[in-house]
Amino acid sequence: MNIIKKLALFVVAIISFQPAFAGNGEWAELKAFHSVMSKTFHPAEEGKLQPVKDSAANLLAKAKLWQASAVPADYNKDETTKTLTLLVAKCEELNVAVIANKSDADLKKLITEAHEIFHQIVEKCRVHGEHQEGDEHKKEKKSEKKGKKKSTN
Repeated sequence: MNIIKKLALFVVAIISFQPAFAGNGEWAELKAFHSVMSKTFHPAEEGKLQPVKDSAANLLAKAKLWQASAVPADYNKDETTKTLTLLVAKCEELNVAVIANKSDADLKKLITEAHEIFHQIVEKCRVHGEHQEGDEHKKEKKSEKKGKKKSTN
């Protein structure tokens, strides 16, 4: 019986400490979603919709996993939860549009709307300072600017 009590205490301790680790700035589900979003949205900006068509179901799956994950302490839980619900709904709409063979213009509109909702979470749902962005997103924006400068030269 003693071992069962120790095991139960261990499980309770692990669960209790989960929120403490959630606020360390790393949100794996955000990064996983962003990885798919960046590979679909940025080509769509240039009129290349095949990545959206190929990855809409995966984007939806990542959005659902993100929504189901614990919100880190450095995010406004209520606002983030509400905005993640919007993101999942938009990704569902996008996936349905892909399955229905909607036009590239429709798909571009939907992926752009999903990307805007993503930005709301990354920038406006943070508790410490509005309009903060994660390091990964800052790096992505910098590399986009460099690419645009090179292409305009």
